[in-house]
Amino acid sequence: MKNKTFGLIGRNISYSFSAGYFKEKFEQMGVGHTYRNFDIDDIEEFRHIKTNTKGLKGLNVTIPYKEEVIPLLDSLSKKAKVIGAVNTITISKKGKTKGHNTDWFGFKKALKPLLKKRHKKALILGTGGASKAVAFALRDLKIEYDFVSREGNEYLLSYAELNREVFDDYQIIINTTPLGTFPNVNECPPIDYSLFTKDHIAFDLVYNPAETLFLKKAKENGAKIKNGYDMLVYQAEKAWAIWNK
Repeated sequence: MKNKTFGLIGRNISYSFSAGYFKEKFEQMGVGHTYRNFDIDDIEEFRHIKTNTKGLKGLNVTIPYKEEVIPLLDSLSKKAKVIGAVNTITISKKGKTKGHNTDWFGFKKALKPLLKKRHKKALILGTGGASKAVAFALRDLKIEYDFVSREGNEYLLSYAELNREVFDDYQIIINTTPLGTFPNVNECPPIDYSLFTKDHIAFDLVYNPAETLFLKKAKENGAKIKNGYDMLVYQAEKAWAIWNK
């Protein structure tokens, strides 16, 4: 098998899960593939990476480039086009790039075992690229949802609007913001955590630390909690399958 190069595009990604995960995977497979972190300050650097990285076969994309990378790609998969965000890129032998989204698949597979009949509606904290994949997965699961942002508008709830009445109506609370990610472990979305109950699921896409302040506070009030690690594993395996089609 010819050795290939894969990698992750993002900003401040030294903590990243992907490099360690794929390094271990390649060792177990007995192949000489490499996986590199491309820590960039501007998405325009993607062009240089694509052109000058020998044997580059595929890339993952993380914050803050899941939406910014789209105009630089040659094509999108159907799901990535609908979602409006990309976290996986394939690169053909001719250098053509295609954007895919495996986040939605990873999130759906990680959330599904937690669901009970009462879990009918969700609040998505944040409006970035990851939130779009979460929304796609929730639609696939037939779960209603609304987005929450700091400011709010006619289409979005604001954090200030999240009261007991809202929490009684929405049983799944999903943090798609980077708040609480290492090293900023004392940060969390600005909500009233006493509103969580044993009927709620608190899902945080952050995986480092394993228990964020968001999850800790939700758990203290009885909520079922889940971090983003399983989602990452599922989306990574889906990306690997796409790279090897």
